[in-house]
Amino acid sequence: MLTLPQLNLPPASLKIIETEGIIKVFDPCRRIYVKLTPEEYVRQSFLNYLIYSLDYPVGLTAVEHSIMINGQRQRADIVVFNKRMEPHLIVECKAPQITINQAVFDQALRYNTQLGVKYLIVTNGLRHFCAEIDGHNSAHLLPEIPKYNRDISPTNNNE
Repeated sequence: MLTLPQLNLPPASLKIIETEGIIKVFDPCRRIYVKLTPEEYVRQSFLNYLIYSLDYPVGLTAVEHSIMINGQRQRADIVVFNKRMEPHLIVECKAPQITINQAVFDQALRYNTQLGVKYLIVTNGLRHFCAEIDGHNSAHLLPEIPKYNRDISPTNNNE
């Protein structure tokens, strides 16, 4: 039987199967089963939290979103878009045993040079940090992760 570590997130109802000796978890955004690694467990659990606790829409959420940085293809773990399909939030996930440090924040900030989001989140499933990016590309930590606002737009004009 599979034993998963307790994360600092609401319990997630993850769909887990075993195929040819490989344990997989269903990703609701990509609509496929993917290999269940410690980082994938955090990613899917956090995705579940965003969707079911904070009301982020599955249809505006991308997992392993591809971006180019200095001519190299990279993948942001989770990117949520606004109604105009412009990036709004990045989540960088790490396995529970990985310490959240400046290098993890720097990785998310590198992604943001291409995406230009309002919120950056880093998590290892145990600790979560959310920073709001202002118009001058400086960040300040928020006490909690904001719920999805159905009116979000880059100009805040309540479209």
